[in-house]
Amino acid sequence: MAMRKGSNIQVAAGAVRVELGWRSGPGVPDVDASALLLMAGKVRSDADFVFYNQAVHASGAVRHEGKRTAGDTVTDTLAVDLGRVEPAIETVVLAASADGGTFGRVPGLHIRVLDASGGAEIARFDSEDASVETAFVLGELYRRQGGWKFRAVGQGYDSGLAGLATDFGISVDEPRYAPAPAPASVPAPPPAPPAAPPAPPSGPPVAGFPPPPAAVPAPFPPPAPAPGPGPGSPGAPVSLSKVTLTKEAPAVSLTKQGGTSGALRVNLNWQVHKQFQGWGQKLGRALALHGDLDLDLGALFELADGSKGVVQALGNSFGSLHQPPFIQLDADDRTGSRAAGENLTVNLDHKDAFRRILVFVTIYEGARSFANLHATVTLQPQFGAPVDFSLDECTVPSTVCALALITNNGGDLVVQREARYLVPDRGVSPQRTLDHAYGWGMNWTPGRK
Repeated sequence: MAMRKGSNIQVAAGAVRVELGWRSGPGVPDVDASALLLMAGKVRSDADFVFYNQAVHASGAVRHEGKRTAGDTVTDTLAVDLGRVEPAIETVVLAASADGGTFGRVPGLHIRVLDASGGAEIARFDSEDASVETAFVLGELYRRQGGWKFRAVGQGYDSGLAGLATDFGISVDEPRYAPAPAPASVPAPPPAPPAAPPAPPSGPPVAGFPPPPAAVPAPFPPPAPAPGPGPGSPGAPVSLSKVTLTKEAPAVSLTKQGGTSGALRVNLNWQVHKQFQGWGQKLGRALALHGDLDLDLGALFELADGSKGVVQALGNSFGSLHQPPFIQLDADDRTGSRAAGENLTVNLDHKDAFRRILVFVTIYEGARSFANLHATVTLQPQFGAPVDFSLDECTVPSTVCALALITNNGGDLVVQREARYLVPDRGVSPQRTLDHAYGWGMNWTPGRK
């Protein structure tokens, strides 16, 4: 249902998905969705602010699910379980902030409220009068006579997300972390010599290392925000910083951001460009689609004791978080349709055990190259600013891409954007190609998942 500014509508659904949407293009700023849970018009504490750096409310009622791209349309989604919203909370404010420009340069800005159970649209509000604003309250969910309603608001701010958050009682601390300067050239680093020569591999070569345990441990849960201070307590200031890596500034230190403990979530999201979607389209030949596209996230690792291996779905080498290699892959996403994409988690509580980690993606089936795919990589430390970057357009017949290299340089954890497409020789696997390019020196054999 299309709505005008100031109008409201009853929300009968017990849980909703709130999609903030806009059209991307040259010069269009990035946009982020956020939510504030209010009591008497203010947050009780900074824990009542849900956004890209604090993705889940302590109650579990509101969750920031992240961005998806379909053609030239981008959506950033919030999930709201109305039944779990604490009784003290009267209003859930639904906001948008522009990163790198004003909303006057953001075409097609809108918000949709969908029934989470079936996806039916409950309400839609299109913002059509934006100009110099850098933040917007687009709508709000509020209690009324024992139920919930949605109101289209459309109130703009020219002070960005910090100004909007402060207006509702959030204490903001927004340090700017400068990415490390790009070196004159960024060659693939040679393998660091181990303290002692590692033992030669025993047994036949395997597709993954270490081999999967007989009993797979329970998955490491996504990092949950620490419980916020009680109502009225100022709490620690919220950081609104995030780091985007580029060719010009390809590296950042996690250590300097305080991101050296807890869980580091690495997320890969991808989308086939709209004009190449669908079976049988002529343009699909350029992508060489022959079924559902299946991309696999993985990681080569080298530990401080010299041991090396791979975490990947191939060979069921999903890894472990609480024993070496302290890296674990989530369940394999064979469709790319999950909102969460594919995720890999690194246990930074064992950072001293790492020498280097190379995060990569391979095409398992569905295409012969990465051409005409849009992919975004996000590294979200439990503490510190998220680090993200997009992959460049692929112009070679590549089936494996090195995404990011994490190195431990004397205790300083550095993330390096690689975004490096590799072309395997005939008969050489993508993993072996990656191994050779980065000097890992492992044995490989064909494997299945």
